Amino acid sequence: MTRKVNLSVNDMPVNLDYFVENYVDHVIGGIVAGLRDTGEINTLELAIDNEGQVTINLNGADVPLKHFPVEIIKSTIEGIISPLKGVDSVINKLELSITR
Repeated sequence: MTRKVNLSVNDMPVNLDYFVENYVDHVIGGIVAGLRDTGEINTLELAIDNEGQVTINLNGADVPLKHFPVEIIKSTIEGIISPLKGVDSVINKLELSITR
């Protein structure tokens, strides 16, 4: 599977090695697969804003999220991303894109 994962935190791009790119792709793919009325990922845009709101656009369509999934997704992603080299200790804004 050919894929591209892009990540920026606090408007700064974060370089991902093969392991992290693969890990993020699989974890986010699993999260999205667990959401109602989603399908295969061709393109995915995920953002967390400075107020902690999570938005997901899957294959050009917004995915509606309720409070509980937002909190789970936000916590999971912040836990994966925060230890990466070049990421500030406080994540105010996060943008992630996956193209398969």
